[in-house]
Amino acid sequence: MHLDVVLLSRLQFALTLMFHYIFPPLTIGLGLLMVIVEWLWLKSKDPFYKSMALFWTKLFAINFAMGVATGLVMEFQFGTNWAIYSRFVGDIFGSALASEAIFAFFLESGFLAVLVFGWDRVSPKMHFFSTCMVALGSLFSSVWITIANSWQQTPAGYHIVKSANGFWRAEVTDFWAMCFNPSMVHRMLHVWLGCFILGAFFALSIGAFYILKKQHTAFAKKTIEISLVYAAVSSLAMLGSGHFQADAVADNQPAKLAAFEGHYETGSGGTPLYAFGWPDDKEKKVKFGLAIPGMLSMLVHGNFTQPVTGLDKFPKEDRPPVFIPFQTYHLMIALGMAFIGLSLLGLVLLKFNLLFQQRWLMWLYVFGVLGAYTANEAGWIAAEVGRQPWVVYGLLRTKDGVSHSVTAEQVLGSMIMFGILYSFLFVVWVMVMNTRIQAGPPVVADIVKEDEKLAPVAKKGVGQFMAAIGNLLQRGPASLSETWRGPAPTEESKNVESKNVESKNLEFKKEEDKP
Repeated sequence: MHLDVVLLSRLQFALTLMFHYIFPPLTIGLGLLMVIVEWLWLKSKDPFYKSMALFWTKLFAINFAMGVATGLVMEFQFGTNWAIYSRFVGDIFGSALASEAIFAFFLESGFLAVLVFGWDRVSPKMHFFSTCMVALGSLFSSVWITIANSWQQTPAGYHIVKSANGFWRAEVTDFWAMCFNPSMVHRMLHVWLGCFILGAFFALSIGAFYILKKQHTAFAKKTIEISLVYAAVSSLAMLGSGHFQADAVADNQPAKLAAFEGHYETGSGGTPLYAFGWPDDKEKKVKFGLAIPGMLSMLVHGNFTQPVTGLDKFPKEDRPPVFIPFQTYHLMIALGMAFIGLSLLGLVLLKFNLLFQQRWLMWLYVFGVLGAYTANEAGWIAAEVGRQPWVVYGLLRTKDGVSHSVTAEQVLGSMIMFGILYSFLFVVWVMVMNTRIQAGPPVVADIVKEDEKLAPVAKKGVGQFMAAIGNLLQRGPASLSETWRGPAPTEESKNVESKNVESKNLEFKKEEDKP
């Protein structure tokens, strides 16, 4: 049996990337949610909001760790499976990925220690600042990754040179033109909104689950109230973002747009917009479809009569596949419209105090998070498959980017290994997340008692932050156990406790000696 090394390398990268992309969107989405909840705590001083913030912080930390671990694998694949591609884009990707590490990852991971371990070691304002920095760091990280990927879609700010060893590569000539390439801003906003929708529906899912189980109802109701607003704003903004993103694709990658819409022949009149269908490459038409006549022309050109460029205007070897981009693109849009409907319906019912009695809607919210995950993954599949046959649009074909020294059997073997490993990691992630969710938020009364006992670090502002970092470094693993189980007793507290016990024993003995 003949094994295609290019196809297997693409499948392996798709496997590792799609698995990794389970985690970063949720990290970004939860980051903003944590900022909102902790701001409510800072503003109201209500320990109920601190309980909410503690709950989401623990889930965030678990997800962040999984994202870091799974992201490392993809970088190694650039060198093993895609050596020619890596050599070609090395200067471009090197600057973008280095910027991510310097400006985003260090910011995010540095303040993460204070976010997770600093509740009883820094002031509420300093902790809120740390939460904001972690959320901002996750956004910055996505910026540089999207810059690198967008450059593959719409290259800018470069020139092609031939190295001394005879290989061609792209070099940066204008760093800011490379960063703000023609598709970057639209794609960045689209990615962010997709992450926010996932974060909102993840929180909705947990809140609805608690409502159905009649557990932690106060937490669940407040979570749903916040998440519905979060979801509605993000989903409506995504509608506008999607339109501008499609316009950018029409301008910069017209063959991709034609694949998205199953538009085989340019024709002479207005181009229809399909809601769904089944593209047939042999007959060059969409079967069993529902289309709005002239609507694609209206969205692209502003009128119902001007045709949109079809696949027939491009050489055969430059045409992307149609079926996968068409279906994933339309699936993403359908789910996006469903998110708008679900979030707006929830807000209306909430307004009239009817929301929490609708068990059928609560069940939809419980499983709605799967739709948010699916929409994020489907959008990336549509974007990446729609770019084919190019790995760098118009410059380097996918088949020319693979490593010459890697065999198909080696790629297949490593893909099976990663499949087994990732299956295990996924099960572990689900189990750990489920354990934290089933445990529920911390009891508010316990938080009040803990706050009364604990005093913040004496220093304030930057000095307080540095003191907290020094304390964490000095105490090491003990800090982790204290964060999850509470602070370990000190010698002073042991002595006080011992004296209290002796005093109580003495009082008890006196009571016994009384006639």
